[in-house]
Amino acid sequence: MPTYEYKCEKCSKEFEQFQKISDPLLAKCPDCGGKVTRLVSAGAFSLKGGGWYKDGYATPKSSGTKEKKDKKAKE
Repeated sequence: MPTYEYKCEKCSKEFEQFQKISDPLLAKCPDCGGKVTRLVSAGAFSLKGGGWYKDGYATPKSSGTKEKKDKKAKE
């Protein structure tokens, strides 16, 4: 379930709420009952490991990389 961030216009409290995508947006602050607006925040998606990275390029294969480095070192 995604986590959505909200901010109350009355008390300025920012809070997170776990909701299904199909759930309606929150309308009231759980503390003061004021009107809330949903905030836009960065996602927590991060790629890790030796495969594809954030920039879309794969890491070079180890066998070809060593040969290229050795060839450049001789030149």
